[in-house]
Amino acid sequence: MPSSALTSCHVLASWVGGWGGLSQCGGRQSDGSPPSRMLRNWATLPPCWGLNSRSGDPEKSPQSDPDPWEVQQRHKRSWVWNQFFVLEEYTGNEPLYVGKLHSDVDKGDGKVKYVLTGEGATTIFTIDENTGDIHATKRLDREAQAYYTLQAQAVDRITNLPVEPKSEFVVKVQDINDNEPKFVDGPYLAGVPEMSPLGTMVVQVEATDADDPTYGNSARVVYSIVHGQPYFSVEPKTGIIRTALANMDRESRDQYVLVIQAKDMVGQMGGLSGTTTVTVTLTDVNDNPPRFTHDSYQYTVLESLPLQSVVARIKAADIDIGSNAEIDYRIMDGDGPGMFNITTDEDTQEGVIFLQKTLDFETINSFALKIEATNRNIDSNFLSLGPFSDTTSVKVTVEDVNEPPIFSSPLSQMVVSEDAKMGTSIGRVSAHDPDSLNSAIRYSIDRNTDLERFFNVDALSGVISTAKPLDREANSVHNLTIFAIESRKFPCSMSFAVVKVLDVNDNAPLFAMDYETLLCENAMAGQMIQTISAVDKDEPPNGHRFYYALAEPVATNLNFTLRDNKDNTASILTKRGGFRRREQPVYRLPVLIVDSGSPALSSTNTLSVRVCECDSDGVALSCGAVAYTATGLSTGALLAILGCIITLLVMVLLIVTMRRRKKEPLILEEERDVRENIVRYDDEGGGEEDTEAFDMVTLRNLNVIRDPNVRRDVTPDTPTFFHYPSASRPAYKNLPDNVVFREFIWERLKDADVDPSAPPYDSLQTYAFEGSGSVAESLSSLESLSTDSDQNYDYLSNWGPRFKKLADLYGNSEGASVFS
Repeated sequence: MPSSALTSCHVLASWVGGWGGLSQCGGRQSDGSPPSRMLRNWATLPPCWGLNSRSGDPEKSPQSDPDPWEVQQRHKRSWVWNQFFVLEEYTGNEPLYVGKLHSDVDKGDGKVKYVLTGEGATTIFTIDENTGDIHATKRLDREAQAYYTLQAQAVDRITNLPVEPKSEFVVKVQDINDNEPKFVDGPYLAGVPEMSPLGTMVVQVEATDADDPTYGNSARVVYSIVHGQPYFSVEPKTGIIRTALANMDRESRDQYVLVIQAKDMVGQMGGLSGTTTVTVTLTDVNDNPPRFTHDSYQYTVLESLPLQSVVARIKAADIDIGSNAEIDYRIMDGDGPGMFNITTDEDTQEGVIFLQKTLDFETINSFALKIEATNRNIDSNFLSLGPFSDTTSVKVTVEDVNEPPIFSSPLSQMVVSEDAKMGTSIGRVSAHDPDSLNSAIRYSIDRNTDLERFFNVDALSGVISTAKPLDREANSVHNLTIFAIESRKFPCSMSFAVVKVLDVNDNAPLFAMDYETLLCENAMAGQMIQTISAVDKDEPPNGHRFYYALAEPVATNLNFTLRDNKDNTASILTKRGGFRRREQPVYRLPVLIVDSGSPALSSTNTLSVRVCECDSDGVALSCGAVAYTATGLSTGALLAILGCIITLLVMVLLIVTMRRRKKEPLILEEERDVRENIVRYDDEGGGEEDTEAFDMVTLRNLNVIRDPNVRRDVTPDTPTFFHYPSASRPAYKNLPDNVVFREFIWERLKDADVDPSAPPYDSLQTYAFEGSGSVAESLSSLESLSTDSDQNYDYLSNWGPRFKKLADLYGNSEGASVFS
């Protein structure tokens, strides 16, 4: 920078409220105050002290002493900027003047150009490059951006080189009161216990104001209550809501809605305000004791009520809620200790009385109970409100029911010998009516427990006796169910009787198994070939002693002997050797077995001994018992039988084939092919006079049912009795009945002749209008020879070959010879 700039300085013009003024260099302000005052006013470095715009360090003079602060030298001054202030929300028509930049280098000759860069440069803030005047072109919002940082520089207009170092300055947006307070957390929900003391804190509300809290009172808020008095109040500065009335009762009113207002400008007129709602709920406290709605209650139950059944439900009313309404019930006093108990139903808070012992109307028919209800959770702060319990009386009346009989013993045990005779008494059951009427009892056996009816019970006395012979070995124990029924009514009860059948020695011992005894041909004399044992169905199963011996017929045989082993077994020994199966393949030994019963029983069991060919180790190779010769049919006989079976099958197939290929009966000869099958003529009636059997309405309405589309393409040349021009042919309904019927028959005949390959669709077998009373008279030919008819039947020859036979019969005189 040229030396002439040593005395240069810049000028800052700014809207700074009451500060005002234009700064100038020379170490003093316009009012002549020293630099220290300028520093205080602008809150920055003194304008005429030498500074480095980037470091901010004081520049020392080369001629200065070591302590430059003692002797201050004047040096070249750099850019020194202060804040510019712009009022927010400016809505004028012209750009808002912000301030002015000026350099001492600028001699007013237009060689210096001022350049502005940074936040909002050229878009929000503009600078006159010639004069350095700064303007704001848009309305600013402090709440959106509170300040803007800009850089200013003076450059040579021709060379575009800087003539002053670049320096930063701040444009601060000055706040106005354009934002109302807002409750960010609203609306509020709060709760406070009922019966709370005066001034109890409920909740604290807070409103925020987006205006500048450091400038003026735009953001200073005070609170007030708009709606909710006189129950609550709010502190103006803190927003704390407190109760304004003592002992508010939830049971009277449990909820309040408050409207709280926050106003800025310390509540002064012209300030902006915002509101919110606070819903305050009074929470419950246990300040109400339980109370029974009645002093006494009465209930009735049947004496047959099962144990643990509910007898009654009572409830003490408590207007508190939640845990404060929980109640405990107890029986303080009453008849029949232990007969009843009471518990709390946690869902309904009712006292549930249930039965613990069996009721008996005949013993006691009513009970009086005293019940107490007490709050489970008692608040000591409210004990002064009275006892938190209540009592009531409950009377339970027992009603009589017709109870079933009661057996003296639910289980009876009886014994009977298996050889007991029919009708033997084995025991007795007994029951009585517990009711006061003491009705007579009848007994019976449940036959599902005695299907074979071995026992009977006397209906009046209850004595059980045998009805059939018993067999201990088949069934040693009988479990009977005995019913006891009142004779007056149907209630019944049952008891069980266990009948044990005692054993007698009535079964002889038998072989324990079917023995298969093999004897080798090379067996030696004295060789043991079989060990046998026995079983006995009688008792005791392990206590019998059996005795063995060969039966008398073979006791002295020369082949085998028996040895009793004295341990309930016996051994069979050979007396000789040299057995030959060809001589005798099987030996049969009758063995006598005697038991130790009283009386003793015996049986003879046969032991079969088969002689076998054995190897050197004594293993049987072939035995007489299995050496059978197979007998059967020869091969020739089997082939003959097979041939017969095949022949029969072929014949059956031929018969079936022939039946399937059998054709239907041949069609009648051409001259006998008559389409109408007239089955009989003996069903003639009274014609039109016979109205009960036949309905003539259908034939009189033939023109209604005719189908003009069926076989009308060909019309045979067939004569009719009545000749009408085709164009003027009358309808059926205009003709006499007899003509109508004949015309109808001729029409069907034409249809049949047109299609000879199909039968006629109308097969008229019974002429219902024939008879002596009919106008058309009889159509039968049975009496045609005996009547003098002048009818000409020559037209039958024109009907075709199918009516040739009729033409021969009626068409000429030769026809009469057929019947002569």
